[in-house]
Amino acid sequence: MPLETDRLTLRPFTWSDVDLLVWLLGEPRVMRYIEDGRPVPRERVEREVLPKVVGGTGWWAAHEKAAGAFVGWFELSPAGDGVAELGYRLHPDHWGRGYATEGASALVAAGFAAGLTRVVATAMAVNTASRRVLEKVGLRYVRTFHEDWPDPIEGWEHGDVEYALER
Repeated sequence: MPLETDRLTLRPFTWSDVDLLVWLLGEPRVMRYIEDGRPVPRERVEREVLPKVVGGTGWWAAHEKAAGAFVGWFELSPAGDGVAELGYRLHPDHWGRGYATEGASALVAAGFAAGLTRVVATAMAVNTASRRVLEKVGLRYVRTFHEDWPDPIEGWEHGDVEYALER
C-alpha cells in the first residue's frame, strides 16, 4: 500500500521498475559513497537489486505527486527484533528539494506507528549530506566505526557512522 507525504508518493517496487532502478543506480553521483563507489550495471540491477527490492520488505519507490517523476528509493527494512534500517538513494535531478528528509521522516513515523522500537542508519563519515538528512529526521549520532573495504573508495579512511532513534 502506498505511503504519501505532502509532495511524494512512496509505493512498493514492481518488476516493471527495472529501468527506473538502472537510471538511479547507474548515476555515479548516487553511488559515490555506496558499496564500491561505482554505478551498478543493468545486469546486476536485474539479477540482484530488483529481486531484493521487489521480494523484500521495506523498499519504496518514490515519485513526485505533482509530476509523477521517479525521485529514487527509500528503505525501512527489518534489522532485528523491533529494529529497522533506514536508507535512501535519490537521483541528483531531485537533490536539494528536501525530498530525502520528507520521505525518510514519513517512513520513520510509519515504522514507529507499526510497532518499531528503534530505527538505525549508517553512512560514510564523509557523506555530510546524508548525515544532515539523518539528523533532520531525528536520528542521533551513535558511533564511528571502521570496516574492511575490499575495494576502498575515497573517504573510507574516515570510517562510517551509525545513527539511531528510539521510539
